[in-house]
Amino acid sequence: MLNKQKFELENPIEFKLKALQWAESFNTFCYLDSNTYPDQYHAFDALLAVDSIQSLNISQGDALSALDDFTEDQQTLIPGFISYDLKNEIESLHSNNDDGLAFPILYFFKPKYLLFFNDSFVEIQATDPELIWNAINATQVREQQTGFEGIIKAKFNKDEYLQSVKGLQEHIKRGDIYEVNFCQEFYAEQAELNPLGAFLELNRISPTPFANFFKIDQHYIISATPERFLCRRGTRLISQPIKGTARRSADQEEDEQIKLNLKENKKERSENVMIVDLVRNDLSRCALPGTVQVNELFGVYSFQQVHQMISTVSCEIDSKKKLSEILKSTFPMGSMTGAPKISAMQLIEDYERSKRGVYSGSVGYINANGDFDFNVVIRTILYNAARKYLSYQVGSAITYQANAEQEYEECLLKAKAIEQLLQHKTT
Repeated sequence: MLNKQKFELENPIEFKLKALQWAESFNTFCYLDSNTYPDQYHAFDALLAVDSIQSLNISQGDALSALDDFTEDQQTLIPGFISYDLKNEIESLHSNNDDGLAFPILYFFKPKYLLFFNDSFVEIQATDPELIWNAINATQVREQQTGFEGIIKAKFNKDEYLQSVKGLQEHIKRGDIYEVNFCQEFYAEQAELNPLGAFLELNRISPTPFANFFKIDQHYIISATPERFLCRRGTRLISQPIKGTARRSADQEEDEQIKLNLKENKKERSENVMIVDLVRNDLSRCALPGTVQVNELFGVYSFQQVHQMISTVSCEIDSKKKLSEILKSTFPMGSMTGAPKISAMQLIEDYERSKRGVYSGSVGYINANGDFDFNVVIRTILYNAARKYLSYQVGSAITYQANAEQEYEECLLKAKAIEQLLQHKTT
């Protein structure tokens, strides 16, 4: 068991920076930050889990049963991530597209040190919390730069993207699917990056409630995601799919009008309700009968670059339900697949040109009491420092009514913060 001790922070921002710099020296750490967004389901403002006592690292095999074994009788919080390609274990699917990143399908670790940030306090869990407190405070703050060097390329040119959207709409006309989330990758080979500098700058440009920075050896997840996939609080499951995006404006009056237009946009509402129905169906597979409910429909929330339409769906579950059973019912998330889900995922594999990997997967944690909280990996840079391969993907929902040109522009809008971070126009 780890010992716990609380410390008051005179300068919380500086201490977090020192803690991240201290964590950099370890092969494994996970940082989750809510950026103080109000959220009734958040258990803490921020979390830093450092160094691995024991890990579960799976690139093939029975990942879900291994996860159950790994978390059985756990005594502490366990962070980790799940790749989109876990779908192949849940359904009879495959992933054969290009993969320059080579992340595991699933990775969780039992940390040696845990830091929980709330208001102006930090709780340190360690064998000797005071030793960690002193080590972090002794860390010298270093100036951080993104340090990006490389040429960003796109897997699709604009014409190829437009043709692919039209092809997917032919499947919709034939009744194969109603909606599909179609994504494209932007990437750089022989890329140089300072991952911590990149995360700090991305989090400054685009602070979001599910931001995260994850390192395992030479693999980095640098994320400004605004979306929650799934949260468990006791016997309650909560999912908050995002479907519906609009730009921000520096003019306050125009910005409010854009927000109102998003809330009333028939196309965006249609997309959102389709995914809400899909999430309701997913949750019903593990819910107690009659407990699935839509707590909020078409809520519009504002972030630094965009307004987003977010709905909340919840249910009650049997307290004995294992995480593997819940994931089999709900993963991958409907907002990143489409409806019907399996048909959409088959077409995603056919039309996309990159393996999604961690993108549109999930990063989060499992607590000792069985509660968990997982995000949706979007608005994220993935970096393999050993291969010097950098990647970010963006996508949008394709429906029968979708305008291919507008969907392409939506993708570029979603990539705006990352493009600004890298200070590089795509080619």
